[in-house]
Amino acid sequence: MAKGTHADEAQAFSSRLKQALEDAGVRPSPAVVASEFNLRYWGKSITAHTARAWLAGVAIPMQDKIRTLSEWLHVNPDELRFGPRTGVLLAREQEPGAERLSLQDREMLAQYLALPPMHRKTVQEVVAALAVAARAAASGPPLSRKAKGER
Repeated sequence: MAKGTHADEAQAFSSRLKQALEDAGVRPSPAVVASEFNLRYWGKSITAHTARAWLAGVAIPMQDKIRTLSEWLHVNPDELRFGPRTGVLLAREQEPGAERLSLQDREMLAQYLALPPMHRKTVQEVVAALAVAARAAASGPPLSRKAKGER
């Protein structure tokens, strides 16, 4: 098969769609995808058969549907359609330990950003305290009172 054929592109899109669904915690079922998609799409609804074609790598949705999928699954529409960007990465992607955020993480961050500054500061302090506790736990178990020489 020649490189870059429509069939290859449809298979690659299918893989990216399945990964986005998995990352969002959505079962890659044609019925689930069609139902959830139709809740968010303003145009003519799709059938489970259409969703099955997307998931099976037989068809690629039109751009307006890709936009709806990307908003629902919180992914970049261009990356969903064409794959990851090549070349220069964004600064945040170059940071050590940078990972893809789960749907729950992105929702939590959106809620955090909606908080007033005073409440954000409280959340920051809680997260900092939890980070200190996690580092302490990772460094080993605390010494018992007996091991410290206390009675």
